[in-house]
Amino acid sequence: MENKQTAEQQHFVDAAILSRRSIRAFLPDAVPRADLERILEVAARAPSGANMQPWKVYVVSGAARRRLSDRILAAYEMPKEPEAPARTASYTYYPRQWTAPFIERRRKIGLDLYQLLGLERGDTAGMAAQHGRNFQFFDAPVGLIFTIERVLEQGSWLDYGMFLQNIMLAARARGLDTCPQAAFIHYHDIISDELSIPASEMVVCGMALGFADPAKVENRLTTEREALPGFVKFFEE
Repeated sequence: MENKQTAEQQHFVDAAILSRRSIRAFLPDAVPRADLERILEVAARAPSGANMQPWKVYVVSGAARRRLSDRILAAYEMPKEPEAPARTASYTYYPRQWTAPFIERRRKIGLDLYQLLGLERGDTAGMAAQHGRNFQFFDAPVGLIFTIERVLEQGSWLDYGMFLQNIMLAARARGLDTCPQAAFIHYHDIISDELSIPASEMVVCGMALGFADPAKVENRLTTEREALPGFVKFFEE
């Protein structure tokens, strides 16, 4: 009986991990508040150095989500003056210098997504519109904004990643889908103002959460993963 239970547990955990994808089109169906609370309670069991638990979460839905999305979209779509300073992100997410194999992987996922959407190379307006959908949480009924205290260091960011992964897996266990979104880090000031986030905190990322729309082509995207020999070395002697 114990072996059977262990096999079943492995199956369910593996299924949650393997079925997690970044969903970019959601149904409008509401997510029960009780499910949201339980997902976050479960996720908070993530490990953290000295049990610091560095995560803070701002959950937006309904009119609150629409207000936040409208404000960010307005800023995103505002024409940029040639002399205007570059928008400053709350932190640097991507490498300052792209090298192989990372640049090739980035290009491939972009190309694969745009091909599914019927966007041709050079269609900057179409690509910009698709990127703007980030700020609508891809129409998900629930948006999550994650922050961290500015005084915390790199170790706490490692802990934070495990918390985010727990949320995505707990959501899958309930038939829900997610999309983690670094795009929000460019609008820290607007988000902080709208959600009354203290100056001591900075935006880590956003996340869309809800039920995937199976009719949307963008949800067919499945990203490739490097085979084990490409990133693992075993030492046995």
